[in-house]
Parts: sequence; C-alpha cells; structure tokens
Amino acid sequence: MKIWNVSSPDKKVVSKLTQSCGITSLTASVLAVKGYSSPESVIKSLNTNQLSDPFLIKDMQTAVDVINNAIDNGEPICIYGDYDCDGIMATAILYSYLFESGADVIWYIPERSEGYGLNKNAVDRIYDDGIKLIITVDNGISAIPEAEYIYSLGMKLIVTDHHQQGEELPKAEAIVDPHRHDCLSPFKYACGAVIALKLVAALNGGDYTSALEQFGDLATIATVADIVSLTSENRFIAAYGLNLINNTDRPALIALKEVAGLNDKKVDSKSIGFSLAPRINASGRFGSPKTAMELFLCEDYEKALVIAQELDSLNSRRKNTENDIISEIYQMIDKNPSLINERVIFLCGKNWHHGVIGIVASRIMDKFCKPVFIASEENGEIRGSARSFGKFSIFEALTYTSETLVKFGGHPAAGGFTIKNGMTENFRKLLNEYALKNHKIMPIAEIKADMHICASDLTVENIQGLDLLEPFGTENEKPLFLLENVNIINIIPISNGMHSKFRIKIDYLRTEAIMFRKSPHELNVKDGDVCDMVVSLSVNHFMDKVSVSIFINDIRPHGFMQTKYFAALNAFETFMRGEKLPDNYYASMLPSRDSAAKIYKNIPENGINSDTLYLRLNDSEINYCRFRLAVEAMKQLGLIEISSENSEIRRIKDATKTDLNSAPILAGLREKIAGIDK
Repeated sequence: MKIWNVSSPDKKVVSKLTQSCGITSLTASVLAVKGYSSPESVIKSLNTNQLSDPFLIKDMQTAVDVINNAIDNGEPICIYGDYDCDGIMATAILYSYLFESGADVIWYIPERSEGYGLNKNAVDRIYDDGIKLIITVDNGISAIPEAEYIYSLGMKLIVTDHHQQGEELPKAEAIVDPHRHDCLSPFKYACGAVIALKLVAALNGGDYTSALEQFGDLATIATVADIVSLTSENRFIAAYGLNLINNTDRPALIALKEVAGLNDKKVDSKSIGFSLAPRINASGRFGSPKTAMELFLCEDYEKALVIAQELDSLNSRRKNTENDIISEIYQMIDKNPSLINERVIFLCGKNWHHGVIGIVASRIMDKFCKPVFIASEENGEIRGSARSFGKFSIFEALTYTSETLVKFGGHPAAGGFTIKNGMTENFRKLLNEYALKNHKIMPIAEIKADMHICASDLTVENIQGLDLLEPFGTENEKPLFLLENVNIINIIPISNGMHSKFRIKIDYLRTEAIMFRKSPHELNVKDGDVCDMVVSLSVNHFMDKVSVSIFINDIRPHGFMQTKYFAALNAFETFMRGEKLPDNYYASMLPSRDSAAKIYKNIPENGINSDTLYLRLNDSEINYCRFRLAVEAMKQLGLIEISSENSEIRRIKDATKTDLNSAPILAGLREKIAGIDK
C-alpha cells in the first residue's frame, strides 16, 4: 500500500493563470500545483516553440569542423553507440545523416556482454577497419583510458554524450556534452539522441528544420525511453516527434507499430514507453542491438516487418524471463518471509539474466514498497541492480557498503554494483545497517494527487483543457486527482475478470470508472461501499458522442486513516526485525482472542488479499499491527498460508485447531510485556 499525498493549488495563482493564459480552471490548478506561478513560467517550460542554438554547446563548432574536414578528405569515420534505445537512436541519427552526406562512415554498437561505452577490444576492431575518426554517441565522457588508447593508435576521437562529467575529461578533438562544467548551453537535460540531432543541425549550419523532419521521430523515442525531463526543449521535441510518428512513412516505425498493436491507435508518450521502446531495448537485452539498428536503417517495409517481428519475439522472451525470475523470487520469499520485513530488500539468485534484473528490481520495489537490491551470480561473478524512491539514496547506500564491492555506480534512485566473492551476507548486513543509521523511519512509497476534485469538475471541456499539458512524461506526469465520498453502486468484472468496471455516484452525478489489473475479488471495497479514489481523466470519443472517462489508480474505503496504518506497519516490521520499540507499544500490539477469531472467520474459502481483508474488517479494535501479528500467529500454527505473489491469505483445510497464544510470535511478545511489567 502507498501513502496518498494530495496537493492543494494556490487560488490566487489559479486565478492569474486562468485569466492570463485563457485556460480552464482545472488546467490552471494543475499548473499551479506543478510550481508554475506566472504565465511566463508556463511559456518557458511548456510552450517552448524552438530549440536553442546548437553552437551554444561547448566544442560543437570544433566537432563540426573536424567532421567536415574528415568528409572532405575521405577519412573513414565510425559512429560508436550504446546498446540501449537512446544509444541505438543516436547512432541511427548520426550515421544516417553522415552516410547521406557522402561520408565514408560505419557504425559500431557494443554487445551488452562487452559492457557500456568504449572498450579496447572494440577499438582494435575499429582500427583494423581502417577508421581514422571515432565519434561516440550517448557515451564517452568517462572513457579516459580508452581515449588515450585511441590516440596511441593514431586515430582521433569526438565525444558526444549527455552523462555527467567526472573529475577528468577524456582526450578528444571535441567533447560535446551540455553537462561539461564549462558548457554554457541553456538546456542540460537532453538525451544522447537529442545531442546527436543537435550535432546534425550544427552540421547543417545550425538550422534544425531538416534535422527535425528527418530524425525528430527517433529523438522523441529516445527522449521518452531515457526518462529525461519532458519539459522545455525535450517537450518541444516530443510534441514534434509524436506528430511525425503518428503520420510516419518510415518503414521501421510502421512495422514496429504493427507488431506492437498500435496501427490504428494514436501513439503517445505512454505507448512509446510501454510498447515501442521495450521492443527496441529487447535487442540489446536478449539478442544483439545490431538488430534494432538494422531495423531503423531499413528502407523496405517487408524486410522491416521481419526484423520488427524478431524484436517482438525478443521482447516476449524478455517478459517471460522477467516473470520467471519474479516467480523464483516469490518462492524465495515464501520460504523465508523475513526477507521482506527487512528495511531494504536484498535478493540474490543464480544465473538471473543481467539484462532484466534492473526491471525486476523496479517491479519488486513497486510490489513491496521498499528499496530493492537484486543480484545474480553467474560464472563466479555477482552483479546487481538497485532501485529506490523517496529520500533513500541507492548511491549513498552503495558507498556505505563499498568495502564489500568490486565496483558500483548510480544515483539516488538507481544503481549497479558487483559484490566481492564471499561478501554477499556482509553486503546484506551493511545495507540494513546503513538503512537503520540513516532512516529510523523508512521512506514510504507514495501516490501524488494534484488536487481534490468534485462532480462539477468532471466536464468534457475541463478534461479537454488538460490536453495543453501533453505530452506527459518525467517531470510533467499525467495529472492525478482525488475523488472523495464516492458511492459504489456496483462493481462488474470485465475482460474475463482481469479488470473491474465501477458504476458510481459522486454527489449528483452517476457515471462509470475503470480499474485495470484488479478483479472485483482483489478490491478492498465492494458494492454499496463509500470510497475514495485517486484517478486520471480523459475524453472518450464514441459514435459522435464525447464523454469523460475515469481511470482508477488506487482506491480505499472512505475514512481510511493512513497515518495510523503506516505507523502500525512500521511497529510490526520493527518488532519482526527484533529492533527495540517504546515500552508502551508492546501491550497495545497484542491481538485479543476475539479479534483473531474475527479475522479468521472473515477469510473466505477462495482466499483474500491481506490488506483487502484488513480494510473490509473496518474494526477500530484491530489496528494494523494487531492484525498482522494475528495473521502471522495463524500462519505459524498452520491455520493459514500466505502467498507473497499476491499477499493472499487462504485457510488450510482440515487444519488442527490450536490455542493462538501458543504461536511463537505471540509468546515472544508476551515475554516482552512481562519483562517491562517487572
């Protein structure tokens, strides 16, 4: 479960934006919540209608001069990319432009097994091909020894990158990276493909017209896939590129849209992020990035479709591999539930595919709402990926555990690491030691709603007004809204029970809402309940009729006291870890016999999600800590079983009745209480 944080817009700012920008009050409210306080700030970030001069990026003119000189002299050039979606798009952009300009140019994208960025073996192969100039895209800013090696072989190097500069810059003819400490470019948050696009524009004298028309679609895919801020120049590129994608004649995109089931649908940033980009990335994870590169260089639709189908197959393998690893993880947790009571979840398996463990870490984090570190042992090496949220910094945690690591890197929300042989348990211990020292109360995963709305806000005009904020993405997320006191008339299963349709009443308004990936059986509400919902909104067009569509992001019974819930959850997990709680906590945690009996009787024969059961009990005598302790006691006594995959509680048939107080967990709690009373 996640905590709901609901913002409240400044009414004066809303009024000013509504009048000055000619927008609906709902759109103005969302903008105010996002921090826009004046029409000027809205225009600067959201209504960007041009890109900054590419020559404002440090070394851009030098890069142009060196490349043009190489073309004029017939010097062989190699574009050196990266195996992710951004790197592939960047390579396709710069290679295609130089090839069409008559350059003697090849491209090279390392396999994932070679590792990220320049490597000496690849440089040797490029040297053997007679290359005189290497141009990196989406990498190179940290390639200090590799750059020296390139020059030792008599070749030259141009770096184009968008990653942070370290203490030292590599040797190169030019280093085009807006994150250089001495770069005065006004926009710093472009992905690698956009830097490549800017280089193409610079090679065209600084005019973006041709570069955007030719490559705006590829730059947009990379921008969304690389999760860079979708504001300012990135927003302009994404809006421009989405229009190209939706009207594309590029064989690669027509084929990719077809295999992704997007042929007759409008492509937006969400469909890029969840449908197109994963198929491109799958080539680098489960095949060769060369496959995706060949797709985007293909000019024949039939050939493109064959390659796109191969990417689709690789993506299916990727999803199956993810699911297999996650199933194995659930089995590990079922055998050792203490793994998810720790402050930080650390899981280590064997031969888990390194191309997906980062995605797996994200999914486990979303499931259990804790920072997650996933490692896999393969050929004697233990490598991992980590994901986090809130104020828990992955990079700081890895720094704290560095004595157990061969190497590590990352930032607050994500990172990678390699554990020294024989140090896995030490790594686990230090992770949780860091968490305890720095986060007495661990960060709580949250859902942020932009504002509270009521029935009168749910008009087609209001929702259409939100189109001004598109395209949505990082730092410009699709708005979420809180609806309170919603009366549930009834809930209907749809798509064979995979999803739920709600018939609801909000004040005077009767309408419908959809919740995806939740069957009515899994919901914590039922017919006749009054609930609160966090929702997103859109406009639906059907047979010349326009209506408002409501999509439920999360739902709870009205009046749910989330502060008490999370405090009780923290107390339960603290007790389970054997950490000390205030003395007065222990007696209030002990569930009564009647409470335990009520919990047990309300477990249906077909099972029920743990939190759903708790919320449906709606009993002030059963706080969440007592509930969890009672459930844990029943589990220890063999009365119930709990699946970590869906947190479902099931009664065990023909279980022997026994005294709940004989459960070890409750015996330990009573010992604590007795010790305090002495």
